[in-house]
Amino acid sequence: MEYLYLIRPVRPDMLRNGLTAAEEAVMAAHFDYLSQALQDGRLILAGRTLEVDERGFGIAVFRADDQAAAQAFAAADPAVAAGVVSVEVYPYRVALLAPALPEVRT
Repeated sequence: MEYLYLIRPVRPDMLRNGLTAAEEAVMAAHFDYLSQALQDGRLILAGRTLEVDERGFGIAVFRADDQAAAQAFAAADPAVAAGVVSVEVYPYRVALLAPALPEVRT
């Protein structure tokens, strides 16, 4: 089953004013966590809006066995665990998926 988690920075001005050194380290670990999930076949896609104000957010669409496993996956994200971002988890159904996309910039 697919799930979506929505993440938002806890510090409202984080995107507008930039990350602290500690936040940069946590967000690098967040990226590594999602990269590993992609390699493991759990992650379908992840990304963030380009908004640099309090409206900015990120999403991850991933596979999990059930709601408890989905919540655990989101909670284990280093950015969530460190309290740098808040998270909301939703059951999600992928209805359309492109067969292959060109390499995405990070």
